[in-house]
Order: sequence, then C-alpha cells, then structure tokens
Amino acid sequence: MFPDTPLGDGGKSVMKKVTYKFSNSSVDYYLAGGISHLKEIVDKDNTIVITDENIYNEHTKRFKNWNCIVLKPGEEYKIQSTVDAIIEQLIEMEADRKTILIGVGGGVITDITGYVASVYMRGIPFGFIPTSLLAMVDASIGGKNGIDVGVYKNMVGIIRQPKFILHDMVFLNSLPQSEWQNGFAEIIKHAAIKDAAMFRELESMTLKKYQSRQTSICKLVQRNAIIKTKVVQNDEFEKGERRLLNFGHTLGHALENQYELSHGQTVAIGMTYASVISQKILGFKEPGRVAGLLLKYDLPTFADFDKQKVFDVLKMDKKRESKEMNYVMLEKIGKGVIKSIPLDQLKTIISSL
Repeated sequence: MFPDTPLGDGGKSVMKKVTYKFSNSSVDYYLAGGISHLKEIVDKDNTIVITDENIYNEHTKRFKNWNCIVLKPGEEYKIQSTVDAIIEQLIEMEADRKTILIGVGGGVITDITGYVASVYMRGIPFGFIPTSLLAMVDASIGGKNGIDVGVYKNMVGIIRQPKFILHDMVFLNSLPQSEWQNGFAEIIKHAAIKDAAMFRELESMTLKKYQSRQTSICKLVQRNAIIKTKVVQNDEFEKGERRLLNFGHTLGHALENQYELSHGQTVAIGMTYASVISQKILGFKEPGRVAGLLLKYDLPTFADFDKQKVFDVLKMDKKRESKEMNYVMLEKIGKGVIKSIPLDQLKTIISSL
C-alpha cells in the first residue's frame, strides 16, 4: 500500500518538521517522514532503539546498524519486570544521560519506552516512531507513559513529552486487519468528541476505501494526530479538557484486562455504553449513530460482561475522585463533555445496561 520511501517524495525531498510547544518542552513532529531519516534527527552512537520481536522480524533491514533492545510483544509484557529487564540492558550497554531511547512500535512499546526513559538516571531523552495506526493517532501523542499493574491499566506512569514523533507510513503495510480496526476506534473517538465533520466523513467512507487510498489515510492520520495534540496542549496534565480523550476508556479499560479483547474493541464497547449513558443523563439523541459507525468499521458495540466484576475494577480508575467518577459523555456528535457521576449512581446505571 505504501512505498518503501517517505510518502509522496520518492525519498528525495527534505523531511518536513512541525514543532508543538507544551508546558515544559516542545515536540518535533515529522508526519511525512521515514525511519531512513532517523539518522538526521539523532546521533546514532548515542541512540538505543526499543522495539518488539514482531516489528523487528518484519522490518529487520530497517534496524541494521542501530543498537536495539527487542522485547516480547503484547500488553501482558507492559509490566514492571519488563522495565527492570530493559534497565539492566541499558546499564550493560553503558547508556548515560546523553543516550536517547527511540520506541519503534505500537502503544505498548511507546508507553514502556517513555516510562523507562523517564526513570532511568532520573530522566533521559526519548522519541517515538509509532508503527500501528492506533499509536500514530493516539498512543504516541501526549506524553502519557506507563505500565499496567495486574488488571489495572496504566496504573503507574508519568506525563513527559518525547523529543520527537516520526511517522513512517510503510509500517502500516504489515499491520494485521485487527490493528487497523484498533486504530479506527480511536479515530472514531476523536470524531465523536471533537470533530463532527470528520464523523460524517467516516460515515461516508469504509475501512477498505481508506486502506486503498494512500492520500486519504495519510491525511486522516495527520488530522487525528493534530486533534489530540491540540487537546493536550490546552491541558497537558489532565485537569480539564484532556479528560475528553477518555471517551469510552473508563468502561473500556475495566474490560480490557479481564477479557481477551484488544484495546480498540474495549474502547468501542465503552463508547457504545457511554453513548447510552449520555442518552440517560444528558438526553443525547444519537447513540445508535455512534454504534452504527463502530459496526461499519468492524468494531464491537454491545456485549455481555460481568457487570459487578467490571464495576469493581472501574471504581479504581484514575479518573475517580473520592466517591465520584469523571465520566466522558456526548451532548451531540462532535461535542464531548465531562460529568461527575456519584459511584453509587454509576453502579446502578452499569447494572442496568
């Protein structure tokens, strides 16, 4: 689908850079670059790449002559023991404060890389080359880095921005269909909370059409990356507007580590029920439209689950404050809002779903 060079330039033009400023730092975005340009951004001798076995084996030639740490793939490895193992390898490789870590992978790799870089020697620089659609539009952006603890997702972590994010669209060529669906869950989320026009575009398109139209998917990825970036710029440490990005995630995270479902699948189910809750509490008129769009992109909507078990995990969510939960709902398509719901009321609502 994508040529083995930076998109649309035949590998000849100068890579374009856009810089976004955050509270204590700035991040350089190379949204139409390629991993071949990495040597122009960092000093190779002071760089260590962190990736996983799937990506390394699929794209071995891209890692030639780079110092690499290769991890086992999967969410189950986004835990403290993996962090400890990486730190031991960094010590063996004599990594110091001039070393920069580059996470090349999906959300698990970017989360772990950012977290390790934030704690090793009290903080060294890092950058990301996201390889999945979900990581390009969501996971690599915003500075949230962390690990899971048992069934609690991202319970331990830090907010710290990468030095740069570099997109190489050719990595999408080896992406399984399920990972495309995962990414579109987050794209639909952005449209639902922030961009009614994009929601309508998604309704008029299909996953197959986006996959066959190089320019369309590239523009869509960049549009979503910028939506999330601007939300984070306005509220980097999640005191207000950034909480909107959790649409579908409160219930979704409670499902994700208890059932054999992907992140995108659980967020899709979470958005479906958040839309129903929005109807009950805010009078949101189009929960069926949200569910319909999710189904169009082969994502699940309504599902059977152990409501008590899920609520027990959900009530420990980071968005809880005392005996209330900050829950993201929709007033209308393109306008998300945050409402504080007492846990007792939320338990009753979930029990009735």
